[in-house]
Amino acid sequence: MENPQNVRTASVPDMEPQTAAGKVLWHFTMSLDGFVAGPGHTMDWMTGFSFRPGLVEEYAGTTGAVLGGRDGWDAFPDAGAIYGGAWHGPLFVLTHHPEDAGPAAGVTFLSCDADDAVRIALEAAGGKNVEVFSPTIGRQLLERGLIDEIDLHIAPVLLGDGIRLFDNPGGAPIRLQRLNGDRAATVNVRYRPFTTAPSQSVR
Repeated sequence: MENPQNVRTASVPDMEPQTAAGKVLWHFTMSLDGFVAGPGHTMDWMTGFSFRPGLVEEYAGTTGAVLGGRDGWDAFPDAGAIYGGAWHGPLFVLTHHPEDAGPAAGVTFLSCDADDAVRIALEAAGGKNVEVFSPTIGRQLLERGLIDEIDLHIAPVLLGDGIRLFDNPGGAPIRLQRLNGDRAATVNVRYRPFTTAPSQSVR
């Protein structure tokens, strides 16, 4: 790819550790093509990846509450599975029909506006962060200026189908600032398909 005119190049450092500062985080592991879950919210694709040492403990320790959506909850109705069981705290599930949700320990079903849901979650977080585990809720909060950070761990896989992080057909692009680098810096990655061997030189 040619370097467009007037576009600077820069070295971008890795992310700093997350801190508990009462932030609203839109947090996902995401495929390289922008999906955070497979079709029907399946998550079986999230195996075989390595993460920075201590990453799970870092987020489990800085998260005070989690806010999710009903579709995700119905697909995985287990609050104890968050961060592999390393995190325990209040989970809020925003739904249009709380009356048919079965009770679950540590889970509160909310039927309100996304603004109110995040306010309730922040109060319950006790000064720690609220993690938003829903693309739909995250998009609503982003539009209303209520997302402090978008935290993504990009996995080396192409899903091709599923639940996208962000869908906004017809909407204007939303520019983002990388917190530990130049606000206009791109993130460079280079992968090779497992099934493809490196090209042999042609003699």
